Amino acid sequence: MSLTTLQTRADNQCELCAASNDLAAFAIGPSPDGTAMTAALLCPDCTTQIEGEMDVNHWRCLSTSMWSEQAPVQVLAWRMLDRLKDEAWARDLTDMLYLDDEVLAWAKAGMMRESLHKDSNGAPLAAGDTVVLIKDLPVKGGGFTAKRGTAVRGISLVEDNPAHIEGRVEGQRIVILTAFVKKR
Repeated sequence: MSLTTLQTRADNQCELCAASNDLAAFAIGPSPDGTAMTAALLCPDCTTQIEGEMDVNHWRCLSTSMWSEQAPVQVLAWRMLDRLKDEAWARDLTDMLYLDDEVLAWAKAGMMRESLHKDSNGAPLAAGDTVVLIKDLPVKGGGFTAKRGTAVRGISLVEDNPAHIEGRVEGQRIVILTAFVKKR
């Protein structure tokens, strides 16, 4: 879809927050059926926050934009509300939002997957990360205490439990609660 077509469709406003400065096409993948209708016209603020850290209050604009008739805008609104599901207002909006089955499938298919494993500060953890213990932890069956400040390199995630990771401390592989580590 050309930028001119997007600008006309969006009336030269960001399709999420209605800003009008420095607008650009934002591709929304994966394409559900190979059509060209897979882009939205967005401002730099929305684009930056979709791809990284979010200002929660900025996204209150979704209360209006989620009602767009354009499938790409609906998909983006659903994905952002899903990322904001810890906010009560976002859960309320999600409960009100209705998407056709095809649009909902598209929204779910391309959703950015955030790690469910988070350290004590809420930072996402990934396999291979290095973490530091923030508390002395007695190791059951190991006969030692893993000391606060110990670096645990190359962690692995326990897939069925986001509160647990595994790592080596003093040569022994142990399970560690994510609440007792911080990402390095």
